[in-house]
Amino acid sequence: MTDSTASTSTTTLPAMTTVVYAVTDLDAAKAAFRALLGEPHTDQPYYVGWNVGGLDVALDPNGHRKGLAGPLPYWTVEDISAARDALVASGATVVQEPTEVGGGRRTAVLALPDGGHVGVLQDAAQA
Repeated sequence: MTDSTASTSTTTLPAMTTVVYAVTDLDAAKAAFRALLGEPHTDQPYYVGWNVGGLDVALDPNGHRKGLAGPLPYWTVEDISAARDALVASGATVVQEPTEVGGGRRTAVLALPDGGHVGVLQDAAQA
């Protein structure tokens, strides 16, 4: 049962907008993802990406060198520094500090206490 008099929150919650796959063989990974998703919207030696129903799906040939072993979800946040600080306060450790990755987008990667990884991103329009 819901209370129709309950107030609604005006806080914007993060949304998962991007999943990045760390790959060691970019050409082989591109072929597989092309078979699944068609042609990418971005095809560069450092990043290949598709948009699937509003979700960015990307391949990162440098991900393993960054310590990533599998798909990494990125949550879009309004304030990347505040999100990093809140995650660290909850027990996460910083793997990658907020870094400019192009087009005004900043990303950070944190290791959760159980060993999994989570990414946060902030676009220039949110800065």
